[in-house]
Amino acid sequence: MSEADGLRQRRPLRPQVVTDDGPAPEAKGGSSFSGRVFRMTFLVLAASLILPLLGAMKLLESPIDPQPLSFKEPPLLLGVLQPNTKLRHAERLFENQLIGPESIANIGDVMFTGTADGRVLKLENGEVETVARFGSGACRQVKLLLSSEMPIEGRKMSFVNDLTITRDGRKIYFTDSSSKWQRRDFLLLVMEGTDDGRLLEYDTETQEVRVLLDQLQFPNGVQLSPEEDFVLVAETTMARIRRVYVSGLMKGGADVFVENLPGFPDNIRPSSSGGYWVAMSVIRQNPGFSMLDFLSDKPWIKKMIFKLLSQETVLKIVPRYSLVLELSDSGAFRRSLHDPEGLVATYISEVHEHDGHLYLGSFRSPFLCRLSLQSV
Repeated sequence: MSEADGLRQRRPLRPQVVTDDGPAPEAKGGSSFSGRVFRMTFLVLAASLILPLLGAMKLLESPIDPQPLSFKEPPLLLGVLQPNTKLRHAERLFENQLIGPESIANIGDVMFTGTADGRVLKLENGEVETVARFGSGACRQVKLLLSSEMPIEGRKMSFVNDLTITRDGRKIYFTDSSSKWQRRDFLLLVMEGTDDGRLLEYDTETQEVRVLLDQLQFPNGVQLSPEEDFVLVAETTMARIRRVYVSGLMKGGADVFVENLPGFPDNIRPSSSGGYWVAMSVIRQNPGFSMLDFLSDKPWIKKMIFKLLSQETVLKIVPRYSLVLELSDSGAFRRSLHDPEGLVATYISEVHEHDGHLYLGSFRSPFLCRLSLQSV
């Protein structure tokens, strides 16, 4: 081989330039090992949380045996149902002096309320006076008309709720919300969908009790019509109001006065316009999300919830929204007053109209609210 041929075959060695632009060399197995460690750690942590939860769900008993319920799509919150903040104009009265003043009545200008701790209070001139106490402890100015221990048609009354009285005082119409659940278990009653509630009639002269309507799902507020020919009863779980005729040609008949309400009704009281006020502390948002509507046909989720959470915890999860609805004498929606998030009027249970004001009762709050009708 000539010298020229040797030069052609030899290639010059060029120096390699190392820059930061190229991919860094990977340590063999390092990345895959750390990934496996992370995945294993995550799975162990997940298992440590999920397995005890599944075990608890398997072993714990649910306090309720829910029944699947069926609802229509809630009415749209438009027109007379359009959300507003009118209830926020209310003022709070007797704050921290009352415990759940659920229902209100007037004798003249003197106001009375019944509270969650079993007292009947007189509210006059800014003062609070206990006139009667039920349950444990002393009890004065109380006459027993009917014992809840006495079975009515084979069933005891566990949750005597609201009442309405004829003008002559002879007939008292009242609800027994459940023969299984008591007042403190009202949320279990709603979630279970129990249909053992009743509307009853008590005759103060004969001392006889009759069942007017049975198999109701949480019968709650009750109100006589102005002519006393029918009684309205709020069926809370089903978001509707039933009507039972107690005199006249329709006596003994029953129908639905209004259904598919925008919330779950509590007490019903007369309005000065000839219609009715209905209080609601939980609404069925549309548009929006209604938790109770969502859970209505999913009993297995309800069971799971109450295996793991207390009533108090669940009550805090349910969005607060206070709604007052005025119905016409035929059940049409006339107007609505709202407090989204329940900032002023919370957990309302009743709307009592007196002397140009609405007094708002509550099954849970430590106060009453008063709202001038002129402001709304």
